[in-house]
Parts: sequence; C-alpha cells; structure tokens
Amino acid sequence: MNESENLHSGFIAIVGRPNVGKSTLLNHLIGQKVSITSRKAQTTRHRITGILTEGATQYVFVDTPGFQTQHTNALNRSMNRVVTNSLREVHVVLFVIEARHFDERDQQVLELLPKDRPVILVINKADLMKDKNELLPFIEKVAALRQFDAIVPVSARQEKHLDALLQAVRPHLPEGEHMYGEDDITDRNERFLAAEILREKVFRFTGEELPYSVSVVIEQFKMDGKLRRISAAILVDKDAHKVMLIGHKGEKIKEIATQARLDMEKLFDGKVFLEVFVKVRSGWADSAHMLKTLGYE
Repeated sequence: MNESENLHSGFIAIVGRPNVGKSTLLNHLIGQKVSITSRKAQTTRHRITGILTEGATQYVFVDTPGFQTQHTNALNRSMNRVVTNSLREVHVVLFVIEARHFDERDQQVLELLPKDRPVILVINKADLMKDKNELLPFIEKVAALRQFDAIVPVSARQEKHLDALLQAVRPHLPEGEHMYGEDDITDRNERFLAAEILREKVFRFTGEELPYSVSVVIEQFKMDGKLRRISAAILVDKDAHKVMLIGHKGEKIKEIATQARLDMEKLFDGKVFLEVFVKVRSGWADSAHMLKTLGYE
C-alpha cells in the first residue's frame, strides 16, 4: 500500500443562519483569519475556503453566507445561491446553531440540508450558558428534528472542543490525494482578501444602516518590491452614506483604512500602502452588472 492510500481530503460546508459564528469557527479551526467577522448580518457574502492539513488529513472548510430570509434583493438571492450550491458540492455539512437559540430561521436552514450527506450539528457559544444543565434538554430538542451524524457543543471564539469537532468530521472524508499544499490556508487570492478586510472594517466602524449598502472593489493591487500598493474604492448607495463613512474631517475613513492596512500587513506578512476612496453607486445591490463586477455572480 502506497502513502497516498492513507491520505484523506474533503470539503466541509459550514452553514447556518446569520450571526451564529460560522466565520469565527472557520478562522479558529484553521488558526488564521481568512473570513471576516462582525456582529452584523451579511458580513460573509461569498463562499470562503479555509484549509487545514493535519498529517494525512486535509480539511477544506467552506464558509457560506448566512441564509437570508428577510431580504430579497439581487445580492441576497446571490448569497442564498452560494449556500445551496455549496451544499451540493461538499462531503460533510456542519450545521451551526447558537446554544439555547433555535428559531424559524434555523429551521429554514435545516430544511435545506441534503439528506444524502453526513450532517454534524455544531452548537456554538456553549460557553455563554450560565447553567450548563440547560444544554442537554436543548440538544435533545434539536436532535429530535433530524438524525445527525454527530452533535458537538463548541466555543469557536475560545477554541473549546474544536479537536472533538475535527474528530467527528474525519471519518466522513474520502480517501485520496490532498487538493492543496500543506501550508495553504485558503484558495482566495490576496486581492480578494484585501477587499474583504476593508469591508470588515466598514462593518465594525459604522452604524447598523450602512453595511447593507456597502461593497468594496480593489481598483489596483501591485507589488513594488516587497511593498503591496493597494487602491480600493468603498461603494455606497447614497450620498448620505458617503458622508457617514468619511466622518468629521475624514477621521472615520482614516481609522477604517488604518485598521484595514494593519490587518492586511499581518495576513500578508509584509508592508502595505493603502489608498481608500468612497464612491456612490446607487442601486449596486440590485444591479446584475455590478454584482458580476464585484464577484457575487
């Protein structure tokens, strides 16, 4: 038997309603931030792949947008297609819910899950339960809704029980050569990651209204020796949003750009020169052309 017969590799979809901690789970599983996070819905809009190689096993995690049930524009329809398409292409599904919280939004995602794939129920934020005795009745309630292949309570943020989750996934991965290099952590390029990092900072430094009408396009990304020169445009829907984003005397946009640059330098392990502009593109979230340009289609 040659070495390749010992190798296992497969795709694992991470699905759930918005704000259950899917992106945080991905980042902590692979030990590097490749999927942006915030407390606001719609943070993840694309299919993001995170790669973890442990010995003979390669886990290729697919972080998906939270399944949208309340918004119906073209952007949200595109995000929902990402979820349903991803479910058809993976070997294992991680259905992520929040401890003590299961409502009609979780039920809608549950009904999307394929019947012919292993599904592992991941109960995130279990550490936030003050009374641990409440966890077992909650697990029994959700477990009655479907035959899960495993049920694993975790705390993604505190990295608790993530090894147990990997152990639950491993037996379901098919035998075969690894699809990526041992040191690869994502299949996304730096241009894409730069746009996502900047968009995350917009989410984190603005109010509730603004993020839903914001996107980011990288207009220039070039290497100058070891320096990355990046020019980015933040697209907003209204002039009023542009004013909000720039802030008093440009202070807000400066802070957003500074924090984005620092995160890029950490991820890319090199210096970054970042220019950021704010542009009004009304109706971009309902424009098929703009969505294609921004990589949503």
